[in-house]
Amino acid sequence: MKKRSLLFVFVFFLSAIYAQTGTLELVSPASDVAVLPTGFRSIFLGMGIEAVKTELRLDTIFGYRGERDFSLLPTLNRSNIETEGSYFISRAWFQFYEDKLYTLSLKLNTDSVDYYSIYSHFVQKYGEPIDINPQRAIWENARTRITIERPLTITYIDMDTFNGILNRNKTETARSEKNRQAFIEQF
Repeated sequence: MKKRSLLFVFVFFLSAIYAQTGTLELVSPASDVAVLPTGFRSIFLGMGIEAVKTELRLDTIFGYRGERDFSLLPTLNRSNIETEGSYFISRAWFQFYEDKLYTLSLKLNTDSVDYYSIYSHFVQKYGEPIDINPQRAIWENARTRITIERPLTITYIDMDTFNGILNRNKTETARSEKNRQAFIEQF
């Protein structure tokens, strides 16, 4: 008799959940988790280099002073802006490919903010990371990857651009290897 009563209560409970939600999910839906951001403050992945420079000048959290903080990377179609930050940010790096921001890295001041506080905030807001080890945690969706690394650097990566660069590098490596092999075969 007790088993039937418990079964009845359980079925009633599931029926009540189904009637309210239209599903039998017993856990919170994923919509409670925020979508990963594509940038920090007013600077977003995909922005042009001039727009980023303008935002850096306007935002007092960065110590951007103009062109002297700007440097070219030693590869075609890539450039970089490195600048100091203020109290919470020690340094910031902005990497561009074909004049579009594809990587934004912020080295945070560990005297003002700690790894665990940032990590806990991310877990609460964006859910559990897709990959974690003692040195870093990674959140990722189809468009953006965010990595928190120890001691405390947060990096935003545009996945479309990043994967495109990786694919181009693989093609160039394969071409180089073919040329190398052709050269060796001449002997």
